[in-house]
Amino acid sequence: MKKRYVSVKKKFWISQTAAVLWMVASILLSLPWVRELAEIIGLPLAIMIIAGIAYVPGFLNAFLVCSLWIDRQPRHKNISPDVPVTVIIAARNEERNIGTVIHYIAKQDYEGEIHVIVVDNGSTDDTAARAEKTGKELRLNLRVLNEEKPGKFHALNRGISQTNTEFVLTLDADTLLHISAIRYIVARMVSSPEDVCAVAGTILARNSRENLLTKMQEWDYFLGIAAIKRLQGLYQGTLVAQGAFSLYKTDAVKEIGGWPEAIGEDIVLTWRFLHRNYRVYFEPLSVAFTEVPATFHHFAKQRSRWARGMIEALKEMKPWHQPVLFAKFLTGINFIMPYLDFTYTVFWIPGLILAFFGYFWIVGPMTLFVLPITLISYFSIYSYQKKVFRELDLKVRKNTAGFFLFVLTYQMIMSPVSVWGYIQEFFHLKRIWK
Repeated sequence: MKKRYVSVKKKFWISQTAAVLWMVASILLSLPWVRELAEIIGLPLAIMIIAGIAYVPGFLNAFLVCSLWIDRQPRHKNISPDVPVTVIIAARNEERNIGTVIHYIAKQDYEGEIHVIVVDNGSTDDTAARAEKTGKELRLNLRVLNEEKPGKFHALNRGISQTNTEFVLTLDADTLLHISAIRYIVARMVSSPEDVCAVAGTILARNSRENLLTKMQEWDYFLGIAAIKRLQGLYQGTLVAQGAFSLYKTDAVKEIGGWPEAIGEDIVLTWRFLHRNYRVYFEPLSVAFTEVPATFHHFAKQRSRWARGMIEALKEMKPWHQPVLFAKFLTGINFIMPYLDFTYTVFWIPGLILAFFGYFWIVGPMTLFVLPITLISYFSIYSYQKKVFRELDLKVRKNTAGFFLFVLTYQMIMSPVSVWGYIQEFFHLKRIWK
């Protein structure tokens, strides 16, 4: 029996309706909680707090779950393309990793030509020499360029200025490609409409067994980030074609002036695409494994940098100026993220501490109403990711401790770190790219 086609627009409004109904039910059930908290701090503040820790997160989770349930990724029209592609690797002091990254490029099952450009961004070690040596040993079409101006965007722009292929792929110098990664990401691009100018690949944790922090991040990449990417990909507006692993149309990148001078250069670049009425897709079968931060200091720097990048994009391109409804809504979610992170940090975490002492003013039984929809969303994306892994001949690692820590504590780490990033951008503190 032929499946009935449901347009993306219909999927959007179906998911919106389900999310609104969930939020209305949440509001009705929480009225006693609102009244109780209002007696202590006043009605406006009570509504602001409860909306930030329950109503809005519940709406977003319900929208995510419904969207994932009705999502059907279009099939590739050509699963084995042979279009030449250039891989740009911006590297600074990556002597330890660069050889391995190049080896994984050489092992790709891609049938087209692969050109590799390694841009040495002012390294003080032997990154350039190691890259050249590895390229010669593997007989790759590899060049090493030097870019002394600090900043990843300078290195990427140096690389694309020397790119002559139709497609260009960016890859971090600590990120390893699955054997079919390039084939699948190019297949998605050539199978897409002409106005698709970028495809984001799937990023997973490479060093998840290192400690509890990396174990939690494994689930963040596997469930959280992957779910958001699928949601955004469904609505043809992936908000970050991440520099760590994404494919772009070379002419589209050059048309908008390359990567901008921003701490979140990949976020701003992607939003500029959307603002020009281009579409950005996501390819779940194109997988790369990156080295995630193993210390809290490194983790906080990375995630606060991501938060700053989001604010940079919002300052340049307001959600209501996006030309397409889906892009307006998706970027609009980012517009309210500072409010959600602030509410979670300033009210929910202290409220949790109060709850341990029997004061359920902010955190209490009603806040558990968000938990079922969150777990449903995780189960949905987990089931989907298992199918992806089977197709790629990969296995999901057993990481039970990391999963429970991720569900119970990860947001308590992420929100304060994000708030710190917003503060850095607000006060124009010094930018640190790495």
